[in-house]
Amino acid sequence: MIITTSVNKLDCKREIFGMYLAVNVIGIIVFLGVAVLFSKDRKHIDWKSVGIMVVINIVLAWFLVNSTVGINAVKAAADGFKGLVDISYKGISFALADWVDVKQMNFVTSALLPILMIVPLFDILTYIGVLPWIIKWVGKGLSFITRQPKFESFFAVEMMFLGNTEALAVSGLQLRQMKSARLVTIAMMSMSCVTASILGSYLLMMPGQYIIAAVPINIINAIIVTTVLNPVSVTEEEDTIAKIGSSADTGATTETIESGSEEVAEETVAKKPAREPFFSFLGDSILGAGRLILIITANVIAFVALAALIDALLGKINPALSLENILGVIMFPFAWLLGFDPSHAFQMAQYMGTKLVTNEFVVMGKVSPILKHFTPHFLATLTVFLTSFANFSTTGMIIGAFKGLVDREKNDVISKNVGYMLLSGILVSLLSAGFIGVFVW
Repeated sequence: MIITTSVNKLDCKREIFGMYLAVNVIGIIVFLGVAVLFSKDRKHIDWKSVGIMVVINIVLAWFLVNSTVGINAVKAAADGFKGLVDISYKGISFALADWVDVKQMNFVTSALLPILMIVPLFDILTYIGVLPWIIKWVGKGLSFITRQPKFESFFAVEMMFLGNTEALAVSGLQLRQMKSARLVTIAMMSMSCVTASILGSYLLMMPGQYIIAAVPINIINAIIVTTVLNPVSVTEEEDTIAKIGSSADTGATTETIESGSEEVAEETVAKKPAREPFFSFLGDSILGAGRLILIITANVIAFVALAALIDALLGKINPALSLENILGVIMFPFAWLLGFDPSHAFQMAQYMGTKLVTNEFVVMGKVSPILKHFTPHFLATLTVFLTSFANFSTTGMIIGAFKGLVDREKNDVISKNVGYMLLSGILVSLLSAGFIGVFVW
């Protein structure tokens, strides 16, 4: 009798697991279906390319979270970033010992001040040509495999290392030459990036395995979603990469090349002004990192305070009302499709909605003390969903960046597609969480 009962319980657990796994898989299909539903031109979606990229992400998700080699590679990358953060604390401790040598460091010290070392490090790698070389070959390979235009593939990889506004800034000449429809694609892709230099801050609050895994999966999903939402025909003549020069000379030339991403590695050969002295460059990089810390700190303080104010006002109307509850109701169907029971789906939906309205740092800071209470599936999907810049404020940053790079007519076209930009960012985050979630229970 006892044996029979145990077998029945085991069978019941298997059935429940199978049901939620099926919901997770169906969720991925639904998210892709939403993209098709809102597509600007369904007849011209390159389904072969989309199919290739979906298969790549399934294999990539399995490899990064389920295979021994993939798990070890991700762990090594996460440990490397954490090692950089630990080294950065030596500099912080020298100047602010009473901020570091404490039982528990505050959010700014533990998560943000390490940016002062990590951002300049990545800038140095750019200065000496290492990052451009990596971007060249990864972008070239991505374009070949996915059958996507050269610049879109190049830009997806570039965003991973430089960030959205930075990638836009160095691509100004290319953007000025592109037609409005392709610019909308670039704006949509810009919602889904994560800057490599900021991963160290994420790793201090969320599991490194899923943070690192989310980065390449986000890149592929950004191309998938924009390919479906905004299919654009690119002729062979248009499929080029503009020569990259300094901000002083980009407006003076419209020369393009056929070799696409190869220009990134060869740009040092192109005619351009003398390179800025290293220590001048490094000083600018450090100041830029400092500004980034101030911006993030100001945003987190402001958003958390504003959310508290909204909760206080809503509480006066009805004690059960809160911003999290409202956002939870809105995002609930999408959270449920990631493979959760209703109670966990509502909790996930609250975090998802809060991230979209504020930013990922607000949610990461909130959940980091309670991660041990989450199930593996909940932790993996939440971490991956949070690992992107997709939120309302990012749309303003992107449009602001385009204003200084393209003419008013093209910028107006981008501004009219703010809804598509936000939809793209949300769908990419949902798809990435869904792909990883299938393999983590």
